[in-house]
Amino acid sequence: MRKARTFTSQFKREVVEELLSGTTGPAQLARRYNLSSGLLYHWKNQYVRGKLNNEPAEEAALRDRVSQLEQILGRLTLENEFLKKALENTLKEQRKKESSFISTRASSLVPKGGVS
Repeated sequence: MRKARTFTSQFKREVVEELLSGTTGPAQLARRYNLSSGLLYHWKNQYVRGKLNNEPAEEAALRDRVSQLEQILGRLTLENEFLKKALENTLKEQRKKESSFISTRASSLVPKGGVS
């Protein structure tokens, strides 16, 4: 079985910068370095996000931040809906107990049988 190749961050960064410069196309780079085009685009995405020991592109950093905030918002929305339903159910139960208490209390005050 063949061992997977590993590449340094510096090598990945150099290849991606060559790709981004436009002097060499992805197919040429893939052939030259014996890489798949998918790997090149994976490295490009890492580069844009600043994962290859470089400064992240501002747009990608903002996209990542928006994604994180959307996840937090979704989680808080679900939590809020859950708590609303729990409160609603608790209030319904409380009203049922109060109404049954009032009806049993009222019925016990009414005299049973006989003439008053």
